[in-house]
Amino acid sequence: MKLQIALSIAGSDPSGGAGIQADLKTFHQFGVYGEAVITLLTVQNTIAVDAVHLLEPAFVIQQLTAVLEDIPPGAAKTGALGSAAMVEAIAFAAADFQFPLIVDPVMISKHGAPLMAQDAREKLIELLLPAAALLTPNLHETAAITGRRVENLQEMRDAAAAMLELGAGAVLLKGGHLEGAALDLLVWHGGQIELPGERIHTRHTHGTGCSYSAAITALIAGGACLEIAVTQAKAWIQEAIATNPGLGRGNGPVNHFAKPGPLKSGN
Repeated sequence: MKLQIALSIAGSDPSGGAGIQADLKTFHQFGVYGEAVITLLTVQNTIAVDAVHLLEPAFVIQQLTAVLEDIPPGAAKTGALGSAAMVEAIAFAAADFQFPLIVDPVMISKHGAPLMAQDAREKLIELLLPAAALLTPNLHETAAITGRRVENLQEMRDAAAAMLELGAGAVLLKGGHLEGAALDLLVWHGGQIELPGERIHTRHTHGTGCSYSAAITALIAGGACLEIAVTQAKAWIQEAIATNPGLGRGNGPVNHFAKPGPLKSGN
């Protein structure tokens, strides 16, 4: 059996709910072989982030080069990158990727700790966003990228169009912070779909964005087209939130044991 392969380029969460740890759990749950290039280390649990240690970009690129020359993935994603130098290094490498790149523009943790410096945001917009086959911002990240207030569906559409103009191949704008239903919007050049979701009232949503984008990456690595990948990943993350294990005294993780639907080909 030939395994499909997915790669995460992101930070480490020792509590296991977000970052590299959540991505690898998600890849495994979707039946793909997961690889991980670590960009930064955190001291965190479900209650707080106490420290963030950025790795040297040159060392991160060494990790990436070692992976790509031996076991290249079918799709990759980025998570927390931290510094402008890191964003620039990853963007430079991404110019030669022979596979789709999903960019999750992680800027703050669930606890409010900054995971991306202001100058790194500028480099993300200038250099990494144009390399993204799919950009997956939440509303706060969208506002930081576009400078636009995003509080309703029309403003989501306008902001997504602005991010396409900045160079992203497609945008999944996550509306979890909207009032009412948890509506997401997938927009690409020539089309868009709305992805309504149930509002689940729980504090246990740590790592939701990481896991959602990892599920999309796994599905694309497994052969699904963008629309199918996002739709199936949305259904899975809803189930993962609804069935969360209730771990920790703060914002606990989602349920990475949630069963995904069967992989479907985009062909």
